Amino acid sequence: MSFYSYKNQGNELSPARIGFDGCRKIIEKVCIQVNKVYDACLQQETLNDVRIVVKDVKGHWSDFIPPFNLLSCRSTSVKGKLVGTQITRLPDRPNFARVQTKVEIPVEVVFEDANCKRGSGNSVIVVPKDVILFVPDESVIPFQLESTVNAICVSGKAVPGDTLRFDVDVCVTIILKIVAKVELLVPSFGFCQIPPCEEFAENVCEEFFRLPLFPPQLEDTSCSPRSPNPRLQSADIEQEE
Repeated sequence: MSFYSYKNQGNELSPARIGFDGCRKIIEKVCIQVNKVYDACLQQETLNDVRIVVKDVKGHWSDFIPPFNLLSCRSTSVKGKLVGTQITRLPDRPNFARVQTKVEIPVEVVFEDANCKRGSGNSVIVVPKDVILFVPDESVIPFQLESTVNAICVSGKAVPGDTLRFDVDVCVTIILKIVAKVELLVPSFGFCQIPPCEEFAENVCEEFFRLPLFPPQLEDTSCSPRSPNPRLQSADIEQEE
């Protein structure tokens, strides 16, 4: 089973939401090593007519016959590559800086040729960024700029030439983060209790096994004539009065 399997419900040593009473079960303060995000910003935009050059085409390039048709194009990693990063502190805004960089998003391009033969290759979408972020002062443990990315092409057309190129319209999501690896003090409930894995199986007998071993008695049912009905009893009392 997993942390969130119904068979693991009620396990206090598994991740779950807690209320005020749950906070009383904190048993210690622990020091953990994590990547602390000091600041971050999100930008989502649609870029039109972005030219991409397809490289590392699988198969022999000479086997494909133009014209080409774009079938799909999407990012292959959530981590972007930052090129030419410049961080310039702002004199009029202490602890803030202008962050300039180019975010390279790796994508896989799937296409077909004139004979409907499908092929694929790799490319890169480059998105320039110029933003303002909180940047901490220098320290022994250095901070760094990181990016989380996602891109998907919604349309595109081939560009004639000696190389395989497309002009695409692409939806892009980029998160820029100022990150440093730190030792952070946090409250703890102790170690997680890892439950055993729940093997996938067609449990056709599980519902059957949930049935009681013996059939219920008449006295166990709510409609038993031997068990007094509170409504009838109250009606009888009112009539007697």
